[in-house]
This record gives sequence, C-alpha cells and structure tokens, in this order.
Amino acid sequence: MAYATALMRNPDATYRQIHAVGRTAEADGPALVQLLYEELVAALRAAAWATENNQFSRKSERVTRATAILFALEAGLDHERGGEVSGTLARLYAGIRRTIVDASIGGDASPFRSAATSLSEIAQAWRTARAG
Repeated sequence: MAYATALMRNPDATYRQIHAVGRTAEADGPALVQLLYEELVAALRAAAWATENNQFSRKSERVTRATAILFALEAGLDHERGGEVSGTLARLYAGIRRTIVDASIGGDASPFRSAATSLSEIAQAWRTARAG
C-alpha cells in the first residue's frame, strides 16, 4: 500500500514515470539513445526553470536526473568501434556534467539552457541520422 500511496502524491510524476517506462520497453539501442537525449534536454530545461523560480528541490532533482543520464550515455559509448567520435562524446558529456554540477550551486539558469541547446542539436542530428 505504501507504493500506491507514494504514486498518488504526485500524479504528474507518476504519469511521466509510466510514460518513460513504456517508451524504453519498446526502444532498440538507437531509439534508447534518442530517448535519453530527449529526457536529458528536458531535465536541463526544467533545471533552468527551477533556478529562475527558486524551486530548489525541483532544481536538485532535475540536475541529479541530468547527471545520471549523462553517465548512462557515457557508459554506453563503444570506444573500440566508435573511435574518435566516442572519445569526443565522452569529453562532451564530462564537460557538460561539470558545467551543470557547478551551475547547480548558483542562481544562473544560463548554463542549463546552454547545455540543453547544445545537446538538443546533437539529438536532432541523431534523429536525422536514424531517419536517413
């Protein structure tokens, strides 16, 4: 019963969790990477909003989510087959991770927005490559 009670406390969060689980269950490798990018960009934009609106708990939650996604993306890199691209992405992920952790202690939303913009461009390139 405690599980059901926890789910009822925040219906919006519950829906997002169920929606994300459904999307990941059907995703192949490339689709999962695309989903991670989408979730990462959304988390960074939410962290920016939370920063601007002094929603410190929400900001912390979104920074934690973004950081976890960056670790997951980095862990999924295939350095043997990915060559220079995987090394470049690993450095990018580490740099963005440092940026958002540093920004998490401040009151400036722009690092979150900048990171989201950079990652959304990569996500768009990923979508284009998958479609083509």
